[in-house]
Amino acid sequence: MLLFTRLRHFRAIDYPLLLSVTALLVVGLIMVYSASFGLDMSEGRPTTFYLVRQLEWAGLGTVALIAMVLIDYGTWQRFAEPILGAALVILVVLLLLPGGEQQAQRWLLGNSVQPSEIIAYPPIWFPAHPSLNLLRRVWTEINFSRFFANSLFVASTATIAILFTSAFVGYVLAKFDFPGRTLLFFMILATMMIPWPVLLIPQYLIVVKLKITNTYSALITPALFSSFGIFMMRQYMHSIPGELIDAARIDGAPEPIIFFGIILPLTTPVLAALGIFHFMWHWDSFVWPLVVINSESMYTLPLGLATFSNQYWTDYAAVNAGALVSVIPVLIVFLLLQRYFIEGVVLTGLKA
Repeated sequence: MLLFTRLRHFRAIDYPLLLSVTALLVVGLIMVYSASFGLDMSEGRPTTFYLVRQLEWAGLGTVALIAMVLIDYGTWQRFAEPILGAALVILVVLLLLPGGEQQAQRWLLGNSVQPSEIIAYPPIWFPAHPSLNLLRRVWTEINFSRFFANSLFVASTATIAILFTSAFVGYVLAKFDFPGRTLLFFMILATMMIPWPVLLIPQYLIVVKLKITNTYSALITPALFSSFGIFMMRQYMHSIPGELIDAARIDGAPEPIIFFGIILPLTTPVLAALGIFHFMWHWDSFVWPLVVINSESMYTLPLGLATFSNQYWTDYAAVNAGALVSVIPVLIVFLLLQRYFIEGVVLTGLKA
């Protein structure tokens, strides 16, 4: 009976969720595929061919997104299984499809266990001579363990700091009345509209003035606050009854006890969702470490993998092997927190 209930739950809830996510992923891969091979496609054609082709792909993606919005949940549930199967087939084809003599789009796992077949033509879809030597090379030729530890420390520390500051500021904005509270909240939201590249130079100048370049502080300090995290926490904390906080105050509980003992345990789902977002963002960050770090011992994992590529050559197999290893912590974080992820994102929109 339990197995039947679980299967029914999977078909009614999990399938539609997987379908929508997979469909969006397929649309994104189509856009990446078209952009990656635009130069090859325009060979021998008018100069406007690439622009027209991109407009066609953009139109296709727009139609797909509009269709996803207009189709009701019942229809998604009815056709989830066949459409999901077709979407997964398209996804696999796009991941394995060769794109040309110099631009073969290959599967990450296959590339990490085959040394020279990666540039073979015709493309070899499955490794003829699988080997783990590439993974050993990644750990021996560069200081991979140091880069891995740097990324893990920076991503973990920055994520914990963002969770604390976002929860604290969100709690104040949601449960305390003071003049200018709404204005302050909208000012915080307004910062989300500023593109990050615009902030790159001001942040770098601040780091230089503080004399913390080439340190962990330079990597972590700009990430201590997140307007997106504050927004999520404030919206979620509106769903926490104010009477619960008032009862704790009447019982004589100080504000730190209320915040750490009552509020934070109740916000576990949204904290988990926010933690996944920011851990992935800091783990994959490349531009900011490239700007503020100049010592190889301080390199994060993306910078370390970039050492396999220079002006004259790129060791694609080693890059893919390192990328495969770098995915493991992100997968572990998501698997540990996945049960809170959807719940945290959904409940963020609720208000008391």
